[in-house]
Amino acid sequence: MDHPLIDLITQKIAAAEAEGAFDNLPGAGKPLLKVDDPENALFNRLVKESGGEPEFVTLSKSLRALREELRETGDRTQRREIMQKMSMMEARIAIARDQAKS
Repeated sequence: MDHPLIDLITQKIAAAEAEGAFDNLPGAGKPLLKVDDPENALFNRLVKESGGEPEFVTLSKSLRALREELRETGDRTQRREIMQKMSMMEARIAIARDQAKS
């Protein structure tokens, strides 16, 4: 099913093209930038420009904090709990990295 405004949109584009609105645009005649993930290129660019980061980066920061906590803790019970959290965090990082690749 077409968008209800498709005819109006097509007319507006055709009129702009006839008026030369698309002539001499910056980058005209040059190849498009290569994109690894064309389906998500715009989304990825917006996230990057807004200071966002992939989940595995955020998780890696949390893992570093856990490692620091482990260094500072002498209590065996707390150390065991921290190491369990670290193990789970490493698994989550591996999953997030795999998801980021695909």
